[in-house]
Amino acid sequence: MSGTLVLVLRVLLALALYAFLCLALWMSWQELRQASARTVQPHVPPLRVEVHAAGADSFARAFAQPQFTLGRDPTCDLCIDDEAISARHAKFSFHHGQWWIEDLHSTNGTRLNEAKLTTATVLTNGDEIGCGQALLLVALDEHATSPHPMEKHHD
Repeated sequence: MSGTLVLVLRVLLALALYAFLCLALWMSWQELRQASARTVQPHVPPLRVEVHAAGADSFARAFAQPQFTLGRDPTCDLCIDDEAISARHAKFSFHHGQWWIEDLHSTNGTRLNEAKLTTATVLTNGDEIGCGQALLLVALDEHATSPHPMEKHHD
């Protein structure tokens, strides 16, 4: 009887050891996967856009995602109610360490510092973007974000 008991204890100990090793490997794999995800996703510096639209209150929004769209369509990340702005007017994107703006073949075009935008262009701090009758001012510094995603701007 003691031989059978020793055999059962050995089998249980072996199973516990294999379970422990599997758990340790699984936890290591999860940690490695999370570290890899943090490494792959680059830091996107915030882009603050101050919007001055004709006939509407001015407002500012800060964006920290790597891409967002501007347009009249309510599904756009930056929606401006102006008939001269296309439903999907322009795209902002962060890549190669810089913020870029690109016109999405809008009907009335996009102006960057009063020049017609014809290709994707790098944005710099203080740039003025014209879409329809709206004027957008760009701030790129780290302190450009507000504590709230939408803030009213009073002149």
